[in-house]
Amino acid sequence: MGLLFWVWGLKMGIRPAFIRILIAALMIAMPSATMAANIYASIVVEADTGRVLHEAYADSSRYPASLTKMMTLYLLFEALEQGDLTLDTPMKVSQHAAGQAPTRLNLKPGSTIKVEDAINALVTKSANDVAAVVAEHLADKEYLFAVKMTKKARALGMSKTTFRNASGLPNSKQVSTARDMAILSARLFKDFPEYYSYFSRPKFTYAGKTYRSHNHLLANYEGADGIKTGYTRASGFNLAASANRDGHRLIAVVLGGRSVKTRDQHLADLMDKGFVLLSDRPETVIAAERIEAFQDSFETADASMITSSESAGDRDEDPGKVPTWVVIEETWGIQLGAFSLQSTAQTVADKAADKLQNYGDVRAVTERVRIKGRTLYRARVLGLEKRNLVKACSIAVPRNMDNCLAVKPGTTKLASR
Repeated sequence: MGLLFWVWGLKMGIRPAFIRILIAALMIAMPSATMAANIYASIVVEADTGRVLHEAYADSSRYPASLTKMMTLYLLFEALEQGDLTLDTPMKVSQHAAGQAPTRLNLKPGSTIKVEDAINALVTKSANDVAAVVAEHLADKEYLFAVKMTKKARALGMSKTTFRNASGLPNSKQVSTARDMAILSARLFKDFPEYYSYFSRPKFTYAGKTYRSHNHLLANYEGADGIKTGYTRASGFNLAASANRDGHRLIAVVLGGRSVKTRDQHLADLMDKGFVLLSDRPETVIAAERIEAFQDSFETADASMITSSESAGDRDEDPGKVPTWVVIEETWGIQLGAFSLQSTAQTVADKAADKLQNYGDVRAVTERVRIKGRTLYRARVLGLEKRNLVKACSIAVPRNMDNCLAVKPGTTKLASR
């Protein structure tokens, strides 16, 4: 583009010095591919267990845009459940609410809107004027409602989220993360099952006009039943989605998409991988297996990750000693992580084993593997019963459950000298 601008400038008789200034100004004003990449984040979670099946920049601060309205709806549902209002309760439209930027229902100051119409407008139209109406009805002022939103976020475990308004309109201090948005999505489903169906409605009609949902996955992805889209120039194209297949519900969040189409396709791809993972290896996963954002294969905690060269022992640390491989056949175990140093892996395994002494004749071991050209050491605790694996993970690594994997009998190979 710079070259074309240069040629155009010369043809127009503009002096080269001024052309350089114009090109520099243009490059600053235009968003680059790197800037777009810096707002990307994603996560896929199994709703029932909280297991993280994929994450990329999931804890990085991002702008939620209209995903913000999920929290506005959470507090509205909470007020309904507590009996503070009903679906027919009219809410008054203030001058402040009517003056919100699009998208909106174009509500008039002094008019009213019923709670149920407000719910549909927030979910389907993503109406910013309606978000302000709800905020003022529940907290008098929108900024006070934002304080309540942030307080509720902390109570739900959304530790990196701060709200400044009820709609998601641009505010540099209104931030969240993909993980926090996944938490909120899951809690909306779990805490308000009687109202969650609003998120699956493809359209609604208000004042004689029909509005269609911005969530195209409802019509294009098998099992999809919610929940919310969002967009600002700073946030990119955001989507939090839920889908249910064969008794498994996944929550997926993609932030910072370049377009509606690419965002939707990427989220669908991530969900596809998550459903395959759950259906193919349900016993292998305790809390999660990580799926790279654009990768086709999954890494598992079994012997298939050991290369043939390792099995022969030709990468042993001491070339003067050839180990014999001992296969542990009889017990289940858990894997706590993979580390570049054996000493680190052994320390992690030892600490976990100390915590699990009441769960059998456990022992801490390390297993050396070759993965993608790297030598890693897996920290494992063996000697557990299958029924105790999830509990063992929660005791051994309570803050890192998404990396704790089940280890089947006969899949750990130890080098004894």
